[in-house]
Amino acid sequence: MQYLQGQARELEVDFQVVECMPGKPAAIMKLLGEDPSLQSLLLNSHTDVVPVFPEHWKYDPFSAHKEDNGNIYGRGTQDMKCVGVQYLEALKRLRKQGHKFLRTIYLSFVPDEELGGFNGMGRLVEMEVFKKMNIGLALDEGYANSTDEMTVFYGQRNSWKLLIKCLGQPGHGSQFLPNTAGEKFRCIVNSLLGYRDSQEQKLKDNPELKLGDVTTINLTILEGGVQHNVVPAELSVGFDVRIPPSEVEKLENMLQKWCKDAGEGITYDYGHQFLAKEVTCVEDGKNPWWDAFSAACKNEGVRLEKEIFPASTDMKFVRKLGINALGFSPMNHTPRLLHDHNEFLNEKIFLRGIEIYSSIILELANVKPY
Repeated sequence: MQYLQGQARELEVDFQVVECMPGKPAAIMKLLGEDPSLQSLLLNSHTDVVPVFPEHWKYDPFSAHKEDNGNIYGRGTQDMKCVGVQYLEALKRLRKQGHKFLRTIYLSFVPDEELGGFNGMGRLVEMEVFKKMNIGLALDEGYANSTDEMTVFYGQRNSWKLLIKCLGQPGHGSQFLPNTAGEKFRCIVNSLLGYRDSQEQKLKDNPELKLGDVTTINLTILEGGVQHNVVPAELSVGFDVRIPPSEVEKLENMLQKWCKDAGEGITYDYGHQFLAKEVTCVEDGKNPWWDAFSAACKNEGVRLEKEIFPASTDMKFVRKLGINALGFSPMNHTPRLLHDHNEFLNEKIFLRGIEIYSSIILELANVKPY
């Protein structure tokens, strides 16, 4: 927080720290616009990172070691310390150049995103301090892109931590018992993994589709059984399921049918299910925020690929409120290494990102009332 407070002093902006949960602070900076009555721009980033396995890294993962070719190694270089710093440096550049902003700009640095964000942004959006921001558009993280294009995300898949319990008749393992948990378990697994196969094939058959356009299902947990000669009364199976916003109701209906077809005594729980079907309009001429973002990217020569984010970000909480949100990390010609060993970002890509964000922020913060 001391670093962020120092950055706020350098920018000459208001700074406050709020606790989303005890021990989980969020820092908020405010740059007042010329017309505070207009909806504001939010530049969001998260401060937490995933764990590291130092023995698999070329350098100390928290040293920000830079090689001669400009590659900077460190946990968070892609996810997402880079973007948070790019916001700050872009604003410093714009202030130094004497630019004015019609709309108020907020910067938020939140905790807990890598754990789902429920005790970070999930709490922050419920607080009065957030409601008073009057956000019109929020920017947040995206992905690195290995091609010349840069990816912008206008929605994200929903995450289910699905646990299905199958109850059945217990007994001796030497018998052909009816109505066993194992038979129901097999039906459930076959149904879900069969659908997984069809979605994987759908992705392979259509080169225009991205991972965020299909549903992924992966078996991740198996529970049950006492010993080899005892047929168990209960077996459980867990799946990690990621669903595009447009497919949520369809999959819910299919899941209910699969469970019914497998037999009685089957229950399921979604765990931390958070359904966000909302997406941001990215059609030209239909959303002034998108038009401004797109125009800034065109001015910078940035070629955009529009996608549904295949994983989860803090923007699920923001879109749920009906607020426009875009995920964008200006990283092209870069392998996607978030959460991986030896995560790095080249300094030229990083510095170019500051230039791009300078144009984007200037355009968005001066969107005319509509």
